[in-house]
Amino acid sequence: MFSTIKKMLGIGPSTDFKALVSNGAQIIDVRTPGEFNSGHIKGSVNIPLQNLNGQLSKIKKDKPVVTCCASGMRSASAKSILKANGFSEVYNGGGWTSLKAKIS
Repeated sequence: MFSTIKKMLGIGPSTDFKALVSNGAQIIDVRTPGEFNSGHIKGSVNIPLQNLNGQLSKIKKDKPVVTCCASGMRSASAKSILKANGFSEVYNGGGWTSLKAKIS
């Protein structure tokens, strides 16, 4: 069941998030500003999901993008939005705390 949920969210077990970030991937945190201010990954950029379409210019298309949120649901939506707007290398990092542990 969990593998099905992870597949739906676009979270793959083979994704090496640490290597992606080490090689310059952008981390886009799509939580609200209040959530972001209560804790986030150093160097991540906060663009709330509801504002993402209007702030695509803040994200570089020539670098990989890792999306994150609280649980992985909003970051999955963000991944879909980015892919639909021409971003080719986009990964759903899931919840920010779990992503932080994977890249530390």
